[in-house]
Amino acid sequence: MSGAGAAVVAPDRTPARRAQKWGRPGALWVIIVLLASSGMIRIGETAGQAFAVSVTSTAPAPTTTCEPPPESAALLAALRSREMALAKREEALASRAQTVALAQTQLDLKLAELIAAEDRLATTLAIADGAAEGDVTRLVTLYENMKPKDAAALFSEMAPEFAAGFLSRMRPDAAAQVLAGLDPKAAYAISVLIAGRNANAPVQ
Repeated sequence: MSGAGAAVVAPDRTPARRAQKWGRPGALWVIIVLLASSGMIRIGETAGQAFAVSVTSTAPAPTTTCEPPPESAALLAALRSREMALAKREEALASRAQTVALAQTQLDLKLAELIAAEDRLATTLAIADGAAEGDVTRLVTLYENMKPKDAAALFSEMAPEFAAGFLSRMRPDAAAQVLAGLDPKAAYAISVLIAGRNANAPVQ
């Protein structure tokens, strides 16, 4: 039995050692986590301060107004007033130029209408003159072919100026026969008118 007592095996302490072995690292991990959290918080604060500094540095600087001296302000006001006066004058000149251009256009139209009317009148007068000339020529031919006695009776009823116009265009022999058949006073008056017309006519 003593041998059996001597052979008593010591109790196994492996579970306790294992518990001790795994218990210490748990506390260590807690400390590590706390330190890491503290570091993260400090890093966040530092980054926030840096961002605030960056935002502050990039913010636009407050604008400061610089008031010009009284002399410069008065000069600037005078220049602005002068500029406004020049602008008004330029506008007035432009309006006047437009009015003048419109009046010139209307004047050109009226002038064109007058020229066209003058051309129409000249054409009408030319036609009338041609017709009248043709009528006079036909009458002269008719009087030349009439008997001198009958022609003389007709011419004696005409005004001397009118009779002189026809006789001056008739053939000399026919005109002489008509004058011979007229009253001497009428023949003389007609002869004077014909002579006066011929005197005013160009020689060459």
